[in-house]
Amino acid sequence: MSASPRSAAGATNLLRGKRVLVTGVLTPKSIAFAIASACQDAGAQVVLTSFGRAMSLTRRSAQRMAPAPEVLEMDATDVEQVRAVAGQVRDSWGGLDAVVHAIGFAPEDCLGGGFLDAPWASVSTAFHVSSYSLRTLAAEFVPLMPETGGAIVSLTFDASVAWPLYDWMGPAKAALESITRYLARDLGHRHVRVNSLAAGPLETIAAKSIPGFDTLKTSWQEQAPLGWDSADAAPVADACVFLLSDLARGVTGEVLHVDGGFHSQGAPSAALTAGARA
Repeated sequence: MSASPRSAAGATNLLRGKRVLVTGVLTPKSIAFAIASACQDAGAQVVLTSFGRAMSLTRRSAQRMAPAPEVLEMDATDVEQVRAVAGQVRDSWGGLDAVVHAIGFAPEDCLGGGFLDAPWASVSTAFHVSSYSLRTLAAEFVPLMPETGGAIVSLTFDASVAWPLYDWMGPAKAALESITRYLARDLGHRHVRVNSLAAGPLETIAAKSIPGFDTLKTSWQEQAPLGWDSADAAPVADACVFLLSDLARGVTGEVLHVDGGFHSQGAPSAALTAGARA
């Protein structure tokens, strides 16, 4: 049974007949899990990828979906593994309509306030996993997409500003957003759309590795004009369904904020209100 009942995309059939590959599912709290479930609810066939020790977690999470999708082993930094999965998808489905890049990782010394101290070996890992892997997926999976086009969506965290303690993941996400624009440029002639979703803070395994996450999510809830529920990934999943669907046929190279409007605000409203009262 799907763990994202608050998704509004379920009854739409926006993705009916679409074949979607989703990376990054670990637990039912993963943003990628909410996206995969919403894609199924919208009529898509879904396949998941994982690798190494995470495979068992992904397989258990897949059993929470209906129907339970196949889980293929793929390290997105290993071109041969990505190519092998592309071959498996071609053999099983004959092609692919969409890819969701929900991959991000930075070694511990790249986070938490040591921006000037992080060694290149660690920084390069963060960029390879979190940024360059988007290019790798595009290179191997776009050839499977039909002549009528396809879609690629990645997940980012607003890289237009510097965040406390986020450190090298910030530049890695900035690179991801830039790669999104360049892929949009180079794949447009194939009618392949490439976009990114800038989500607000959500309670995932990845979020637990970010120092100060609880403070960040609290301030987000207070400042976002629409409010923000860090336990609910459904708004992000629904936006992803839209970007993967034909309704977004004219949208590419975009970074779409799904964050309750937080990114549009300046000083926290509560602070200004308190100052005015004083």
